[in-house]
Amino acid sequence: MKTMHAFRFNDSPESPDLIPVEMEIPSPGPGERLIRIHAAGVTPTELVWYPTTHILEGGPRHGAIPGHEFSGIVAAVGPDASPEEIGRPVFGMNDWFASGATAEYCLAPATSLASKPSRLSHAEAAAVPIGALTAWQGLIERAGVRAGERVLIHGGSGAVGVFAIQFARQAGAHVVTTASPRNFPFLADLGANETLDYRTVKLEDLGASFDVIFDAVGGETLFRSWALLRPGGRMVTIAADSEGTQDERTKSAFFIVEPNGPQLEEISRLLEAGTLRVFVDAEVPMSQAAAAYGNRAENRKGRGKVVLVQEDESSS
Repeated sequence: MKTMHAFRFNDSPESPDLIPVEMEIPSPGPGERLIRIHAAGVTPTELVWYPTTHILEGGPRHGAIPGHEFSGIVAAVGPDASPEEIGRPVFGMNDWFASGATAEYCLAPATSLASKPSRLSHAEAAAVPIGALTAWQGLIERAGVRAGERVLIHGGSGAVGVFAIQFARQAGAHVVTTASPRNFPFLADLGANETLDYRTVKLEDLGASFDVIFDAVGGETLFRSWALLRPGGRMVTIAADSEGTQDERTKSAFFIVEPNGPQLEEISRLLEAGTLRVFVDAEVPMSQAAAAYGNRAENRKGRGKVVLVQEDESSS
């Protein structure tokens, strides 16, 4: 039996943490690929999400492996695929209820993978799938952002916000974003037309002046933002605290990103062409996964995504 190193959730919602384990390397079934992980993105709040503590059918889940976006090499294929795929550099994401990539290997459906852009390191590629797909599905699919519209993006320097700004500008929109002042020059270079200090801005003073609002913050920020929409305006929120709301407006605006290989292939082409940029907040050795999920990663810039990298692998 071949084994791998992995990190599993400690099953404690009150004190969430990751535990290093040795486990059997999984085998790909029909439609699946086994990925040798070079780098995996970190979403710290994942440890308290429903899919981490429950199986799809609703019962309790134990020992979940987090990290559902990754970059690596196809190490094995299912019985319905050509062995020629082995060795292909790919990036992608898998389902929230599946075992994630905070490990040496993980399984993913072939339909959730795309070719890794050759100009990106594995660490950079691992910072793309969830953030870029969320921004794509939220702004382009759900909101249908159009040229000339005014778009407000809450949390512009975050892992999703950096892509939302770029997609909105590429659509021809006028982009306003909230962030920390230290990131204002960075966001302006990224394409934001206006930047607002999230700590001091009085949202009520902005008036009903936006066609689309993309919210990655939730809570009071989301509540106060409804009044900023013009008639016919569209709200999109990904804030986790909106999932269980009883407010019909928020229920309609909330969505969870889904894996989508064809969309990721288009995103890969934009990255390869240099018309879309990715930002890694910090690269953290996989052995320090618990610290990364506990938001204790050092040398963070507050821009983009924290990424775990295998110590015995080059991230290039």
